[in-house]
Amino acid sequence: MADDNEPELDLEALQEQLASFSVEQFLISAASTIASLAYAKLEREDLPQARKAIDALAALAPLLEGELAADLGLALTKLQVAYAEAASA
Repeated sequence: MADDNEPELDLEALQEQLASFSVEQFLISAASTIASLAYAKLEREDLPQARKAIDALAALAPLLEGELAADLGLALTKLQVAYAEAASA
């Protein structure tokens, strides 16, 4: 029995909401978050984690389209250069 203070989980409503999301928008959001994480890992000199984030962003990049995709592509290039510089130091 559900606690009266907690809202009941409506799986059908959640599934419907998820189905209404644009995959493109989700990918752009995920890529943007991964890029931010990669920058943070580079700043902290956590190179293994930065590399993983950069690789994940590189894997997503071909799936993106539009102006934001170009921006994320530029961010990817900058991250790759920053990683290479950090790794060679």
